[in-house]
Order: sequence, then structure tokens, then C-alpha cells
Amino acid sequence: MQPWAEALTKARAEDNSKDFPPSLCLPFGPVPLLGAGFFKLTQTPALLIMMFEGETPGYRQVFLDGRSHPKDFGPTWLGHSTGKWDGDSLVIDSVGFRDKGWLDFEGHPHSDALHTTLRIRRPDLARLEIQIAGDDPGAYRKPWTLDKTASLAPQDEIQEFICNENNKDVPHLVGK
Repeated sequence: MQPWAEALTKARAEDNSKDFPPSLCLPFGPVPLLGAGFFKLTQTPALLIMMFEGETPGYRQVFLDGRSHPKDFGPTWLGHSTGKWDGDSLVIDSVGFRDKGWLDFEGHPHSDALHTTLRIRRPDLARLEIQIAGDDPGAYRKPWTLDKTASLAPQDEIQEFICNENNKDVPHLVGK
């Protein structure tokens, strides 16, 4: 991490992660499929919709129609995502993030220079293999990757999540 990112991660941990964005009804962070929780992917020829249970706003869109990222886009919480097939892997390229999200509950920050690439592959009927790569020279000294496997549950339904309707936790979140 860059020194400022390391100091901020440490400060967030010492403050019991009380400002974790989802606790305040804000989006989890810029990298879809990085956190825990249920999700569903629905694809048309031109668009992939990613639906998430327990997250605000609960969806992401990935354009599959060959477009490039707009020059004047963002920054936004979820960025702008395009996707294309590379053999049997869907490659999702995302840019245009605002620097307010956290990469994880531990409080790792990112800058608005973050660029992510997800590779999603279905090796069999029961699993998705997901490789997540991040490149953010504003916050990290070198690019990073991680691998994740998700189990498929096509019979399950995603439930709605309305954070701001009954968010009673905020007064109980305490720091140092």
C-alpha cells in the first residue's frame, strides 16, 4: 500500500470500522463479487445484470455490446463496466470509481485511479471461478489479484434489501 492508504487502513481498524459504508446505507465498494453474500447474474446479448442481496443499490450493469468506457464518466460508487468473452471466461473491465468505497471490511481504501478486471468462468454446473485483479497506483504500489469460487444455487431467489428503511445500527457504531 501507499503510505496514506496504509495509515487509513490502520485508522479504520482502530476505529472498529465504524464508518464502513454499508453501515451508513452506502455501497459496499467498487469490486463486485469481492464480498460475501448471495448474487445472481442475468445475461442478455448486450448486457449483464449483477444482482446482490444485502447490498445497496443491489445491482450492477455490465455492457456487453462492444462499447468502450466513456471519456467523461464518473467518478461514481460503482464505476463503469464493460465485458467481453475470452474463450470460456467473461472478462469484466471497470473504471471510473469515486474514492469513497472500501475494498473490504478491514478498511482497505482505493483511489479514483482504481481499475479492476474480473474473469468469471463456469468450470462445471455447480461453480463459478472468479479472479479479481485490481490496479490502483494511487493507493497501492503494485497490482493485486485474488481468486474466489462461488457455488451455484439456481433454485434460490435474491431477496430485497432496504437499508435506510430500518437502519438502527448507526447510533451504536462506536470508534475509539
